[in-house]
Amino acid sequence: MTLRLQQDGAVARLLIDRPDKRNAFSLAMWQTLPRLLAAAAADPGLRVLVVQSANGGAFCAGADIDEMLANRDDADWRAANQAAINRAQFELTRFPLPTIAFVTGDCVGGGCGLALACDLRIATAAARLGITPAKLGLVYPLHDVKLLVDLVGPGQARRLLFTGSLLGAEEALRIGLVELIADTPAPVIEAIVGGSRHSTKAIKGFVRRVLDGQAAEDAETAAIFAAAFTGADFAEGAAAFVAKRKPVFRA
Repeated sequence: MTLRLQQDGAVARLLIDRPDKRNAFSLAMWQTLPRLLAAAAADPGLRVLVVQSANGGAFCAGADIDEMLANRDDADWRAANQAAINRAQFELTRFPLPTIAFVTGDCVGGGCGLALACDLRIATAAARLGITPAKLGLVYPLHDVKLLVDLVGPGQARRLLFTGSLLGAEEALRIGLVELIADTPAPVIEAIVGGSRHSTKAIKGFVRRVLDGQAAEDAETAAIFAAAFTGADFAEGAAAFVAKRKPVFRA
């Protein structure tokens, strides 16, 4: 399977496994992604989803260019491909729990879009990131352009999109394209898993509201904030704080 879900307790991994194509995404893979995300989200014990290469090489070289060239004159295929990419990116961006892109090797074009759709990007020192449609005479999806602008600002977004340059991990960190350079995402995963699932899920929802344009509290967000004080996780967190121990939050 070129794209599969591996679930292990509180952590799920979305594994990209197409090494012969540098993990490039085909139409079938874009269409499969929402189903795998739904399966992960249905697990009540899940705390974090990690998107990564199954083989430790390239994270994802982007869309399958050979497949695109073979279908360039097929309007129905092009429409299906665009719809599949848009839906997959939308669903990944709005996955209810924290998501991490662990970027090893090249992360290019649509592959960079996958990383942008995650909450956090952790890259190894060998990673290279770039968005290259301008080198192919193509256009990047508006949804993904917004994700990029939200992350690095309009100036750096224009530089990446206009030039198609590949950035090393250090420069990607400097401009905010990745949050951390590390050989493994394990410490970040451990920290998220040790926190309250209720808290991280609600906070992620608040961040998405802000990114989607909400700037003021409304009745729903006020109710979410207030309800936390009567929840089981706050009772456990407060008890652990007083006892000077680590909290043990239930799923």
